[in-house]
Amino acid sequence: MPTYHEITSTDLSKLTTSASRWEEMAGRFKALEELYERDVHGISLGNSWVGLSAQAANARFTVTLKEIQGAQKEAKEIARVLREAHTQLTDLCNRVESVRDDAVKAGMRVSEQGVVTFDTAHLTRSQRTAFAHDPDYQEDARSRANEWAQKLGLAVKAVTDADDGVRVALDAAVLDSDPMDGTFNGFNRNPEVMPYPSLEEAGKAANMPKDRVDVPAWWRSLDPVTRGILLQERGDELKAAGIMDPQYQWRSPDPGSGPFGVENPTPRDVKIHAQALGIAALGDVGGQNDASRNMLHYLRGTGETLGLDVNRMLHDDAKFRSDIEEIHIARNQGEWRKEALAEFEKSGSYKPVSIPVESHQYGGTFTEGNNWYRAVGSHQQTISGIVTVRPGEDGRPDVSLEYQVNVWDRYNWDEGKSTPFPLGIVIKDDDMGRLHTVGIAQEFDMHGSSSTFTHDLNGEAGPAVKPADPGRSGGRGDVSRGEEENR
Repeated sequence: MPTYHEITSTDLSKLTTSASRWEEMAGRFKALEELYERDVHGISLGNSWVGLSAQAANARFTVTLKEIQGAQKEAKEIARVLREAHTQLTDLCNRVESVRDDAVKAGMRVSEQGVVTFDTAHLTRSQRTAFAHDPDYQEDARSRANEWAQKLGLAVKAVTDADDGVRVALDAAVLDSDPMDGTFNGFNRNPEVMPYPSLEEAGKAANMPKDRVDVPAWWRSLDPVTRGILLQERGDELKAAGIMDPQYQWRSPDPGSGPFGVENPTPRDVKIHAQALGIAALGDVGGQNDASRNMLHYLRGTGETLGLDVNRMLHDDAKFRSDIEEIHIARNQGEWRKEALAEFEKSGSYKPVSIPVESHQYGGTFTEGNNWYRAVGSHQQTISGIVTVRPGEDGRPDVSLEYQVNVWDRYNWDEGKSTPFPLGIVIKDDDMGRLHTVGIAQEFDMHGSSSTFTHDLNGEAGPAVKPADPGRSGGRGDVSRGEEENR
């Protein structure tokens, strides 16, 4: 990966020099082809040599002749890639220089290593004095320097991505495209032009982050055509890697019962804990499986985040399905379709394009009294996914939405309330919350995402979420139940 100093000091003219030599090589292969075709391959085609041996020789000679022809094509393709690399890298390196010059004009200093700092040398004496004694002035200067550092970093990254894209394009140029042509790892007789919009995009496409948390940002940084190509080639792999993960960063809206384990438990606390364990058992027997499971996780006191089975939520609760259909899809699908079609038209309307989409978070509540109301209750929900436009068979674009449903909540108890349970049992939320305070139970975060659903955006039909019956497995002691990623 080139550094800032390498970018600003590299002589890119060597790329065109190298391209010229590859073109010369293609010319030499052309002369060799004519010589070989006349003096070697032609012998097996004349009347002076006939029979099985002539036929066998002709087959071998033909393979060799085609290899020489393939060598010409491969050399020309390498030359084309190098010239394209020169054009694109020159433009991107000039962009780096331009950002640096703009940063200097804005009062920054840029070191040989590309480090951006606020330049006090241009300040007057009184301004230097003010800068030295004014923390707000210093903070503003640091903030502006960071902004320019980010701009310069993005410009440098574009060069490094394109540099890696050159490697990708050259690897493709020399790859034997036909393993059945009589050679093993021979010349590329049918080189294809790289499908990505630029070498920069090719480099970015080849370097998906390894850490899942970085994947959504990488996905959003790609060109819509690049996303369309990758979805076509590696869709399932990319979805499993997290390209549909939401950008929304959920935070618990309230402190719950406060600090954990700051008081000693009393005999009454222990009694409440035992009573809650019994309620968890009754809930599982009475069909409140997830309410039972979540309460048991609370009573175990680990505080670990628990996975939610969003597929089962969608199957069980009609109100929840309605929220997803009406609030998240119906309200957004028109604008998402319009945006995707604009990108499709911009690309030339002959390649698939994909755009990432995400609905605004919404505070929903499950149907009162059911399993999920007791297990989760009020929560935050979004959908995140991809709108893809493909060229249709009838000439009209085909538009579709793939999405997943995301849910977040914090398992805690509301002060001043009470919760009714089966058999007429009522426990005050204050008592349940106190178990967290005394350290024999612990509040925890909950999060889950559904499997992928698809919605056709071509017609007037409204969205309909129809999850399959997920079934029931595991008892209240199976804390892993529902923790599947379901992506």
